Amino acid sequence: MQSSTQATDIDMNSLLLSLVNKTKRLAGAVLLAGSLFASGCASAATALQSAGPLPQVHADVIYVSAFEISPDLVKLDGGMAQKIKSMASGESSAQQQQQTALAAREALANEIVAELRKQGLNAVRADGPVPAGRNAIVVEGRIDTIDAGSRRRRILIGLGAGKSEVGATIALSFVPANGAPQALATFEANADSGHMPGVAETAGVGAAAGHVAVSAAAGGGLHGASEAKHDTVTSDADKLARSIAKQLGQAAQENGWMPVSHAS
Repeated sequence: MQSSTQATDIDMNSLLLSLVNKTKRLAGAVLLAGSLFASGCASAATALQSAGPLPQVHADVIYVSAFEISPDLVKLDGGMAQKIKSMASGESSAQQQQQTALAAREALANEIVAELRKQGLNAVRADGPVPAGRNAIVVEGRIDTIDAGSRRRRILIGLGAGKSEVGATIALSFVPANGAPQALATFEANADSGHMPGVAETAGVGAAAGHVAVSAAAGGGLHGASEAKHDTVTSDADKLARSIAKQLGQAAQENGWMPVSHAS
């Protein structure tokens, strides 16, 4: 009887040890997928280009205008989800391109202003003629690329497949309170949805630990959340704005273009 009890205890201990080891392996797979996900976002800006040394100007405000954009260059997601959405809304591809272009345009300008303010720079949204009476740096530009990519490929394959992307060319100028505008510099910037692992990749991680189904489900959950919150054209526009604001903020501080207010 005692032998039977001891055997049962050994079996239970073995089972518990097996469960602990499996849990550790699964946690490792999920953490790896999470770390890859966290590093997935990508954005970059080129160095400022100028005809000569950057001018030494002194501005009181940065005015940010909505960038030019042609709806015709917008590439929509051609997947089934987009087609179902189009059928449900009754909107044509041209109408959806127009809406996507306007949404990206607004998100970009508003986020540039918000990011510059976070740096302590006096930034204001100003479409149309620049208000007179103040020395101002004006941020204008053109959105060159809007590609929604493929949501299906991002979820299933990942690692850059089906990525969405937004790119722009930016022009900075100085408009004195009394005088003619002066070109400062131009540069290019872009942002995309990055290289997150797809379900196939995260399932592969799980397969090594013997948990394909669970790992694939975890990967699908990660991607479902990221697609809902992050990997859209508007989100790419937000990332693009942060890249633009960082480049502009560095130039403004390094060249003494305007004072920084840490209280703003």
